[in-house]
Amino acid sequence: MEDQVEQRSSEPATVNTKQQVALANASRLRERQALELQRDRILDERTSSPIRRAALEAALKDIEAKLASL
Repeated sequence: MEDQVEQRSSEPATVNTKQQVALANASRLRERQALELQRDRILDERTSSPIRRAALEAALKDIEAKLASL
């Protein structure tokens, strides 16, 4: 009987932990998708301005570093 009580008390913690892991995974997936969209927009942008091009390259480098850390 004590085993059943102990088992029941541990189940909500397991479910809660699984939910937290699922939420964390979903959050990382959303962040990755947002970064990939930003990267695609930067790669699609064309400019003849060297200043704008340098800014785009810096932003692209930053995005790629963030993607690598995920």
